[in-house]
Amino acid sequence: MVNKEVLFSLHQVFKQYKSPSGMFTALQNVNLEVRKGEFLAVIGKSGSGKSTLINLITGIDSPSSGQIFAADTAVHSLNQEQLSVWRGKNVGVIFQFFQLLPTLTVAENVMLPMDFCNTYPARERRDRALALLSKVGIAEQADKLPSDLSGGQQQRAAIARAIANDPPILVADEPTGNLDSHTTDIVLRLFAELAKEGKTVVMVTHERDLSQYLTRSILLSDGVVVSDSSKEREAKSHA
Repeated sequence: MVNKEVLFSLHQVFKQYKSPSGMFTALQNVNLEVRKGEFLAVIGKSGSGKSTLINLITGIDSPSSGQIFAADTAVHSLNQEQLSVWRGKNVGVIFQFFQLLPTLTVAENVMLPMDFCNTYPARERRDRALALLSKVGIAEQADKLPSDLSGGQQQRAAIARAIANDPPILVADEPTGNLDSHTTDIVLRLFAELAKEGKTVVMVTHERDLSQYLTRSILLSDGVVVSDSSKEREAKSHA
């Protein structure tokens, strides 16, 4: 059962960029509420606005107009310094290409967000990193460099790093784009488990056939949300 608490919301959000041929509208009039414990996929072709939406949710970019709230925080009104502090404590980001620092061990990579945000006492950080690596199934890789790990292991390390500060929101940008089908299943099951534990997972993907893992999906086309499907709503409609 999904918790009904709205974790973040977008209200009449537009995003425009200047281009050589004039203003380009990447997102137009997006209204979206995402609740605690949802595993939401943002699906669409290249150029549909997926990356722009993710950048707005994570506070990497700001809307041209409209409002974005995360719980009681008006994210659209924060300055860059405030956004950095907010993002460090509230959002974990998982990238397609992992973005692990190559000169640090896997455990040190996972400890890094804790070091930056000072969320846990220094003496507790390694133990927490090891516990998180165990959670994602690669505890034995803790003292290796990222280059010694497979792609799937690196992605799981990146997930452990993303949840190091226990953020309520996880955002994954094409996280399975470089993984084989077996490893993709492992990563998606892990996301689904995190959502069941109360994390909100928002994943950008080109893939459509992920319904066994998701609680909800939205389809973007030309910057517009053209469909929004939820397993809970579908179950009610068939009741």
